[in-house]
Amino acid sequence: MTYEPTRTVRHTITIDATPVEVFPYLTDPTLMTRWMGDYAVLDAVPGGTFLVDINGVPVRGTYLEVQPPHRVVVSWGMAGSTELPPGASTVEFVLTQHGTTTDVAVTHSGLPPEIAAQHQLGWQHFGDRILLAASGRHPGPDPWATEPTRPT
Repeated sequence: MTYEPTRTVRHTITIDATPVEVFPYLTDPTLMTRWMGDYAVLDAVPGGTFLVDINGVPVRGTYLEVQPPHRVVVSWGMAGSTELPPGASTVEFVLTQHGTTTDVAVTHSGLPPEIAAQHQLGWQHFGDRILLAASGRHPGPDPWATEPTRPT
């Protein structure tokens, strides 16, 4: 057996909404695509489908844990990728209420080292977008969808 090192990236944001208000943005396809992705098929039960197309990138996985309104864990990978195939990594969202706000902690583990920095940038970018969407503001079109080359 060969040891293959992996990386974990973390990002936390604070949203001016309760966990009950934020949680559907992780489980409802219409709300998911307001902040991340162009298309989503979500079956938010353990073993259910997690399919999101993000600016042409086909993310595929399954829901591993769903604990409303505080925690969601999904497997994550990209269709057709040998570097990060479907289900190869894990993304955990933990929602913690502080008064009228919610901290959303994202932990993406099992990433190949050569793409960890790209995913860190991605979670920062999409963290800004869910912050707006779940706070009741429209994040607008994703600027990464219209850039000739996205950050790497």
